[in-house]
Amino acid sequence: MRDTILFLSTNREAGTCGLADALLMGLAPDGGLFLPARFPTFSRAQLRELVGRTYPEVAFAVLRQYTAGLLDDADLEAICHDAYDFPVPLERVHRRRHLLRLDRGPTASFKDFAARMMARLMGRLVKPGDERLVILTATSGDTGSAVARAFAGVPGVDVVVLFPVDEVSPRQRRQMTTIGGNVSTFAVSGKFDDCQAMVKKAFVDPLLSGIRLSSANSINIGRLLPQSVYYVYSYVQLADVDAGEPIVFSVPCGNFGDLVGGLLAARCGVPVERFVVATNANDEVPRFFSTASYSRLEPSRVCISNAMNVGHPSNLARLVHLYGGRLTESGELLELPDMDRIRADMWAISIDDQQTRDTIATAWRRHSVLLEPHGAVGWAGLDAFFASGETPPDTLAVSLETAHPAKFPDELRRLTGVEPQTPPGLARVDSLPEYCESLEVDYRQFRAELVDRFPGG
Repeated sequence: MRDTILFLSTNREAGTCGLADALLMGLAPDGGLFLPARFPTFSRAQLRELVGRTYPEVAFAVLRQYTAGLLDDADLEAICHDAYDFPVPLERVHRRRHLLRLDRGPTASFKDFAARMMARLMGRLVKPGDERLVILTATSGDTGSAVARAFAGVPGVDVVVLFPVDEVSPRQRRQMTTIGGNVSTFAVSGKFDDCQAMVKKAFVDPLLSGIRLSSANSINIGRLLPQSVYYVYSYVQLADVDAGEPIVFSVPCGNFGDLVGGLLAARCGVPVERFVVATNANDEVPRFFSTASYSRLEPSRVCISNAMNVGHPSNLARLVHLYGGRLTESGELLELPDMDRIRADMWAISIDDQQTRDTIATAWRRHSVLLEPHGAVGWAGLDAFFASGETPPDTLAVSLETAHPAKFPDELRRLTGVEPQTPPGLARVDSLPEYCESLEVDYRQFRAELVDRFPGG
């Protein structure tokens, strides 16, 4: 019999709750973010049992630790096989350095891993006759399309997506705006941080208490638990598990949900030597790690790795909490985390657009590896980490490639001379009609749109 894992708030002012409530609420009642109150632990023997297993099998082994009391094993196993019906390649580039390609799902983004699992879990929780569940999502590029596609047509669920009108690629936009049905999209005349702020404000707005709101952004713990799976999968596929071999992960970071997913995997027993925290020119977190002083970056900087254009990452509150500190939603550091432990576990660097472009060109020229801008930030960070001499050059390492190169064809064509092959799912959206409305950075206007669409708020 598995013990039920409860979830607590990073603001420490709300009680614990089960996974079902954490999923449906999105934010804790005190405005904080949910984290497991304790972490399941995989022994070396248990990790050894996962060697050679398929991705759905590893996902089942990891996620079942959290779903006691919510799903039985047969249901969860079926969901894992249904959600993860696409390949998850680990590509050796040179030495013992690999790319984990998370771009083979239906929307060609790593967000598919979490969105497809969330949609299936939350679809089980919404029963016929229940009040409709409204999923609010802010996106800087790929979250919106993954969430919209995953929840499209799910009974009892509506999806509202906000995106910064000038900071997503045309193909990223069309992936969101061509779905229609139970999916509404808003092009916001601002930045991702503006979209995220409006979504968070809606969750604590008493005037919307009549609408059953939830989130599919990485503020929802349902995003992070599935993202922890591919760190476990990478490790058992590549490492000498019997020897407890350590591994380095390089993570391109924007809202920091992907990194926190990795930290959860490490807390569960994956022997991570170091996480390389690679941001673009939005360098507020590398500066924080260096100085122990945090200040949000306003406005966020526009970079070609657009999904990472975040000036105040929501999930930084989770990271700070995991190391004993406390960070408010506004970015005020109430308690300093253990900076020595943070620096021992993570190595942070900011990669600008020129370095990103150089990395794309060099990776193609030297290794015939096609990187898109976000993956290039991660790969540049990994190169810089090994160049620093902080770990032996033959240490096992994996860098996350988070989006498909075909989402950025113009940039890659110019830098490599190669036309990225377009997956059928991406090509199809180019000819579909779009359904989208414009929205100012005006919370009152956003609230009025919600009340109009979902009477009762």
